Amino acid sequence: MASKMGSLWFLFLIVLFISFPGVSGAGVVQLPQTGLTTCIDSTGAVIACAGTGQDGEVQSGALWPNPRFMDNSDGTATDTVTGLMWARQAGSPTDGACIGGSLTWLAALSYITCLNGNSYLGHSDWRLPNINELESLVNIGVAKSYPWLMEQGFTNVGLTYWSSTTYTAGTGYGWKVDFDGNQVSYLSKTSQALVWPVRQ
Repeated sequence: MASKMGSLWFLFLIVLFISFPGVSGAGVVQLPQTGLTTCIDSTGAVIACAGTGQDGEVQSGALWPNPRFMDNSDGTATDTVTGLMWARQAGSPTDGACIGGSLTWLAALSYITCLNGNSYLGHSDWRLPNINELESLVNIGVAKSYPWLMEQGFTNVGLTYWSSTTYTAGTGYGWKVDFDGNQVSYLSKTSQALVWPVRQ
């Protein structure tokens, strides 16, 4: 009898998950494609992708909508892949008492706090993006992401941006993204980089 009840319970759960896929808890996160569409051999030459198993052939991940970024007509743009809202002005602008430009890591966090105090672009929940969020703006399919990002409607896109993520092997360093070379690396928190506000 217990075995029969267990089987019925299992069948009920299957029907529940099929009928209501959101009840599984955390849900499924669909990572975006990298943007890479070519394949490269060991010498750096472009080759046919068929059968290589490289990212350019497989192109796994969520497809990028076209356009990928939706202009919200309020100084922000929403990434239709991640759902994140970014300031369209990407150059750490000075806004009232909030002094922008290149900032140290701690100053970058203070800058975000200042923007929130001033309800920058009508919102008071801006934050410094974590490294995964910031890296989601990189298009690996191009040599440099900053010109591509400007083609997507962003302005004053700079080269190097802070994330809110600390490099745990050396806590005096923070993770950053270089949109000039599509690189993720760490930088001394006393060095300077730009700030790109994000919100959910």
